[in-house]
Amino acid sequence: MKKRCGWCGSDPLYVEYHDKEWGVPVFDDRKLFEMLVLEGAQAGLSWITVLRKRENYQKAFDDFVVEKVARYNNKDVERLLGNAGIVRNRLKIESTIRNAQNILAVQDKHGSFSDFLWSFVDNSPIQSAWHSLAEVPASTKESELMSKEMKRLGFRFVGSTICYAFMQSVGMVNDHLTDCYRRQEIPRLFPPN
Repeated sequence: MKKRCGWCGSDPLYVEYHDKEWGVPVFDDRKLFEMLVLEGAQAGLSWITVLRKRENYQKAFDDFVVEKVARYNNKDVERLLGNAGIVRNRLKIESTIRNAQNILAVQDKHGSFSDFLWSFVDNSPIQSAWHSLAEVPASTKESELMSKEMKRLGFRFVGSTICYAFMQSVGMVNDHLTDCYRRQEIPRLFPPN
């Protein structure tokens, strides 16, 4: 039986997310936007709650095509507030639209959202070596810097803790525990620069 990080438990959806996505480096702007939205939606909720709503989010937000979401207006906000398949929180919905607009500005300046984000880890995944969940920090100096800069640029729902969870999910940091089978697989699949 494979040893996994304890946080994923035995829920099949959680296990699949742990085994196939969490900690795998992501460089696609659309996918990075999706994960930023989902991590922001999680604020105050459990990750499994958001994970179960993921397909609904993809449908509701045009599969996270940044250019489309950036053009959403008040009518779209009202439509989304009526969608029981997502977290119906006005601030989170409005922040998704605002963040899409900010991503477009970042793309203009940096070439891609990915280039901007990955600069916070010198374009190479940080390889942690945690032995227990209790050791894993809620934030780091890198997530603090990312949060501060994103807030300065007008992004919302990007506190340091959200930024760190985001960094873990998109593989900017490999926080699989040392006894987790994915800990050694990920660097082999996506070697650092």
